[in-house]
Amino acid sequence: MAKYLGLTKENGHQKRGKTGVLLVNLGTPDEPTTPSVRRYLAEFLADPRVVEIPKLVWMLILHGIILRVRPAKSAALYQQVWTEQGSPLMDITRRQSQKLAEYFAKEGTQVSVDFCMRYGKPSVTSTLQRMHQEGIDKMVVLPLYPQYSAPTTASAFDAIAKELMSWRYLPALHFINTYHDHPDFIDALAVSIAKDFELNGQPQKLVLSYHGMPERNLHLGDPYYCFCMQTTKLVVEKLGLTEEQYITTFQSRFGKAKWLTPYTDATMEALPGQDVKDIAVVCPAFSADCLETLEEIAVENREIFEAAGGEKYRYIAALNDDDAHIQMMANIVKPHI
Repeated sequence: MAKYLGLTKENGHQKRGKTGVLLVNLGTPDEPTTPSVRRYLAEFLADPRVVEIPKLVWMLILHGIILRVRPAKSAALYQQVWTEQGSPLMDITRRQSQKLAEYFAKEGTQVSVDFCMRYGKPSVTSTLQRMHQEGIDKMVVLPLYPQYSAPTTASAFDAIAKELMSWRYLPALHFINTYHDHPDFIDALAVSIAKDFELNGQPQKLVLSYHGMPERNLHLGDPYYCFCMQTTKLVVEKLGLTEEQYITTFQSRFGKAKWLTPYTDATMEALPGQDVKDIAVVCPAFSADCLETLEEIAVENREIFEAAGGEKYRYIAALNDDDAHIQMMANIVKPHI
């Protein structure tokens, strides 16, 4: 070996033996300002996994209309949920990463834990490169999307694969693509909901609101809808709810295409007319509270429900950095460390 490029037995290429766990979440603007939101949306909405429209047509719509109008409106909404720690999604994901690292440290497991955002900062590229510099040659990736979908989970894989294409020495890689039916996830969700019921009383109906997607995706083979329905089935069975005591809905639709139904906002408007005036809403597709839960669900949909005659409305927080959630993450990645 010594005669090749100055390599010796002491400094030659060797397996480094370090293991890393990478948490991946969707992303957030750096600031609740129009320019920052515009940069974030430009990256997010340009992803062909997110919007499956011919690129040229979509770029004209995106840059000619959407990025001229939507950033200012979205920035105003972000300002309502922004905290001293910044973006709720960023703050919570950082805490999840820190607590998972502390869990492994207390257990004596030698593993490095980091996190990145699919869009925005810290980027997939910068985080992977930092982990590589730390000597990590085995990596377990956990996208924080409980139910697999191509626009979220697969897009995270795309970004990781794109970066790794430029590496000469690739790490051993295990990519966890879904945990919608993992017993620890179902238990953590059920316990969280049960605690709310114990504290605030059981509502007439529990609304399980998932992020929506175009119905076309389902027909093209995306299992997201089926995984959402399975999560609902397992959670309500754990809670012992009857069919009359819960409903599954889909929120955050965008554009004019038909999305998965029933729509959350339309359901909120309809429930009081069905003499359902006391509800609790939980969002099992979100691993951390963000704009879509703290503003769209906790504020906008409350207003819709109350304007239609609803009387009692409450949002049950995401699992965030709850200890049971951290334990779940640990148990999912442990077999691959």
